[in-house]
Amino acid sequence: MLHLYTHPACLAHDPGAGHPECPARLGAVLQALEAADLPGVKRLEAPAASRQQLLRAHDPDLVERVLGATGRVRLDPDTAMSEASPEAALRAAGAVCAAVDDVLSGRVKRAFCAVRPPGHHATRHEAMGFCLFNAVAIGALHAQAGHGVRRVAVVDFDVHHGNGTQDILWDCAGTLYLSSHQNPLYPGTGLPDERGGRGLVRNGPLPAGANGLAFRELWAADLLPVLERFRPELVLVSAGFDAHRLDPLAGLNLCAEDYAWLTARLVECAQRHAGGRLVSALEGGYSLTALRESVVAHVGALL
Repeated sequence: MLHLYTHPACLAHDPGAGHPECPARLGAVLQALEAADLPGVKRLEAPAASRQQLLRAHDPDLVERVLGATGRVRLDPDTAMSEASPEAALRAAGAVCAAVDDVLSGRVKRAFCAVRPPGHHATRHEAMGFCLFNAVAIGALHAQAGHGVRRVAVVDFDVHHGNGTQDILWDCAGTLYLSSHQNPLYPGTGLPDERGGRGLVRNGPLPAGANGLAFRELWAADLLPVLERFRPELVLVSAGFDAHRLDPLAGLNLCAEDYAWLTARLVECAQRHAGGRLVSALEGGYSLTALRESVVAHVGALL
């Protein structure tokens, strides 16, 4: 059984005509999962995150700036809001927190949050890079504060480095952040010497043109061994699919099978150390074809 969290507000969030982070992304994901008819998927409505949950990860000024926005607001050159955006951001963060509650209570072992806007570029103080609230970081801190989890691992395979997640978790005890990403590329962070205040950050940059073999070798040789040594009690995944060869915003050459391979390795690690507990949330991915293929592969491997 897998819980699938989503909400209509996440489809209503509209950054504007021609914006790559468009509602059609989530529509493609939901349609592909429905067409795949994967057994054991239970679809649930994402609740709204509470202010307490948001404030564990974000400065009050950012929370008020996002929730208080009305109409069309541009937060930076890439990040725009519409009337529906505050609720969409609340539902995206709430989905991850609800999924964390599910897996830690034993209701289900794994969950996927089909939500937008994405989150992993949102820092403690700033919304940026299409992201408003950092849902996965909020979920990690909710697991610790709300459930007493001692070791939470965040795995991020989006093609862009999750600078926001790294910023929020930089000096946080008991949270490991692992990222593979293209470098150089937006946002320009994620070098190997960025290790976190407690040594619990590991970055694996890949050059433009790197393929699935390089991706798998990086995870098998460098990043997954760190995850194993950490022995997480909960695994959270920032599941961006923009390292796919069809994605228009980056230059890596992965395919859906590469995502399935890594997801299977993460499930195995969660089974060994975390009682199988794993929560994944949608981040980037801007080719609708690649999104359809990759999300179905990812969720199939979660099952």
